[in-house]
Parts: sequence; structure tokens; C-alpha cells
Amino acid sequence: MIDLTTACQRTADVLVQVTDDQLTAPTPCQDLRLDALLAHIGGLALAFNAAARKEFGPLTDTPPSFDAPLDEDWRVRYPARLTELALAFSRPAAWQGMTRAGTVDFPAEVAGMVALTEVVIHGWDVARAAGLPYQVDADTAAVVLPHVTQIAAEGPVEGLFARAVPVADDAPALDRLVAMTGRDPGWSPGR
Repeated sequence: MIDLTTACQRTADVLVQVTDDQLTAPTPCQDLRLDALLAHIGGLALAFNAAARKEFGPLTDTPPSFDAPLDEDWRVRYPARLTELALAFSRPAAWQGMTRAGTVDFPAEVAGMVALTEVVIHGWDVARAAGLPYQVDADTAAVVLPHVTQIAAEGPVEGLFARAVPVADDAPALDRLVAMTGRDPGWSPGR
């Protein structure tokens, strides 16, 4: 069982700092504006919460969306959803058996890793787009890095990871994480 609390809290802390004038900003996610990325995070938190609870239905049986509108109260709602996501995966049953998210059935432990990876990588995406700092604690990096490394070794995964960006072997863990997903660790909105 892996604790998602720190990663979810760090990403929630970044979300609430995004200003209205930044919502149309580009993000490290190709062709995705910040408002669309925020809505995606709000949606994935709901979907993976349902997956952790094994509550199958529309939330688990719908593909990921990148064109949903932002909820009006997203600065309150999305951080709360991230807190609920961490709570859902704090239960041992969330990591056992099979589950479903985004129309895909997979082992629950894989779902937990995917949820954690999404929270970390998209937290970094939001922070970069908004010009905010983002950090990953050593424990989270130690868990996510092998997961991302394994996926990146299989090559680009459409809609998930682009081709890995080269970085030094001794680069910080977060730089290696985002590089393996095809993002440039030095990305900035004007670059």
C-alpha cells in the first residue's frame, strides 16, 4: 500500500494558487491549456476515487477527458477531490483485486500507481504553466520513478507518455520523472 496523501496535498496546494488570468496559459501537455488540464485533474481524481472504492459506473467506464469545462468552484472542489482520492487509497482494500478506470480493467495496485503518477506529473504540469514551484518528496519519487521508468522503456504511449526526453543520470528525481513522460524539465510557458 502506498500513501498518496503528500502528493495529493502538494498538487492541491498548487491548484489553489492558479489565477484566473493564467487559465488560458499553455502547459507542458501538448496542445492543452491550463483550464483543460485542471478540469482533467478534477475528473481523474473522481475516476480513481471510484476505482479505489470499486464503485463501477460512469466514473470508471468513461475514457479520460481533456475537453471538460472547469467547475465554477474548482479551487475548492478539485483540492477536496484530491484529498478524497488519497483517503480512498489509504484503505487496504483499494490495493487488492481488480478495478477499473478510464474503461480499462487492471489490478488495483496498478490503478493506485497510475493515480499517484497522474497526480505528481500533472501537479508539475500545472506548477510549470503557472510559474509556481513544485516538489516531490523522496518517498513518492522512490515509488513513482520505477513505475514511470518501466512504462517509458516500452516506448511512447499515446495519450499518456511521449518519447522520453534525455536528462543526466544524476538529475533530480522530479526532472527524471517528467523527462521519462516526454516533458522537458526546463519547460516554461514562453519557451
